[in-house]
Amino acid sequence: MLEIINVLVASVVAFAAGAVWYMKLAEPWMEAANIKRNADGQPEGSQNPGLYAYTFVMQLMVAGMMRHVFELAVIDSPVKGVVAGVGVGLFFISPWIAINNAYGQRPVKLTVIDGGYATLACALMGLVLTLF
Repeated sequence: MLEIINVLVASVVAFAAGAVWYMKLAEPWMEAANIKRNADGQPEGSQNPGLYAYTFVMQLMVAGMMRHVFELAVIDSPVKGVVAGVGVGLFFISPWIAINNAYGQRPVKLTVIDGGYATLACALMGLVLTLF
């Protein structure tokens, strides 16, 4: 049961970090991603609760798999969790983002912003997953 709670808390922490990350980097991200905006300058559809629910479910999947891998690899301390989380974000997720953005002919700036968040979020997930 504790593992499920750890995965849920890790997902909530990563989700909250994403809110802060993208609030701080909203303008450069929207510019780099070529996001369509509504009349008040906000991204079209950004208030869709389904989008946030989908995002959270995807983060649950990442946190759940990270917990499973951590268990198999005996990643059992906060330092190991952060290092492994950075590794997942920087060396698994970010390269995939980079590949997708390269083929989509999107700016490197977008890869840096999104890959940076993936790395931060996975580091935080790794920390939370190894705290309890």
